[in-house]
Amino acid sequence: MSNTLLMLAILPGILIIIYVYRMDKVEKEPWRLIFKLMVFGALSCIPASVMEMAIDSAMPAYPEGSLSYAVTMAFCSAAFCEELCKFAFLRFGTWKNPEFGYRFDGIVYGVAVAVGFAVLENIMYVGQYGLYTGIVRAVMAVPLHAFCGVFMGIFYGAAKQARIQGKGAGKFLLLALIVPMMIHGVYDTLAFLGNTAASVVLLAFVVLMYIVSIRYIRRFSRDDWKAGFYPDTQPLSAGQDQGGHQQPLSGRGGSGSAASQRRQAAAGYRAYPGQVQDGKIVLLCPHCGCGLRVPVGMGRIRVRCPHCGREFSQDT
Repeated sequence: MSNTLLMLAILPGILIIIYVYRMDKVEKEPWRLIFKLMVFGALSCIPASVMEMAIDSAMPAYPEGSLSYAVTMAFCSAAFCEELCKFAFLRFGTWKNPEFGYRFDGIVYGVAVAVGFAVLENIMYVGQYGLYTGIVRAVMAVPLHAFCGVFMGIFYGAAKQARIQGKGAGKFLLLALIVPMMIHGVYDTLAFLGNTAASVVLLAFVVLMYIVSIRYIRRFSRDDWKAGFYPDTQPLSAGQDQGGHQQPLSGRGGSGSAASQRRQAAAGYRAYPGQVQDGKIVLLCPHCGCGLRVPVGMGRIRVRCPHCGREFSQDT
């Protein structure tokens, strides 16, 4: 394979993971973890391929191009095996990881595993079929895996949050499997049909998934500041001291309403601006007074406040 084809096979997945990483506004995941999950995603191709071959050999011999062939190959083989294996590696690599503290983290993890799978698959397809296949897969098949990763991550993050809160996580884990399988199955069914009408519907489906997935990524990125799993990982209210009591900070007078103080106390906040804890330092937004944690020792950084959306620079 030429360097051009190799780059064409790899670049779409890399661009997707960079986009999702940049949308992680509160506490960005370490690149070492993201890289590990991409490797896990690539490794998940192995059991998925073995399972697909076993299922394909056991299925009835429907005529290629028929609806029966397309549906069984798409849902019973490709979608089931690939999404199940990706989910297994995702669960193994992140469920007990201490970095997993926000709903959006689930999206980052899900997309990382999906992109790892897609990149290895893409290298094999592009190496075999060439430039045209690489271009088509760059805008169709690779994003398809990422779409599945987004929805797997949404429900996976909800499952982790439910487990921490002492609620049932089973339904969310099931949805983290079923929803990506449905998306993947619909895509592959239309692709396996191979006729003009199915191709038009497939293109419309992919465009729709682009729109829906990006909207969900933006929504969860915007709301992530209030979706922490643990009280001490959520953004802070302005003016709390180490004991959780309200104090005027940065020229902001007053301590808020009594109801606000009760809500903050109930939330269990135990940090204050400038405090360093678990490798994170608490910064205070000068615009709205919201506090947030970022990794310490990064020098002067520019931060976008997840509460008011405005940027500010501060030393860490």
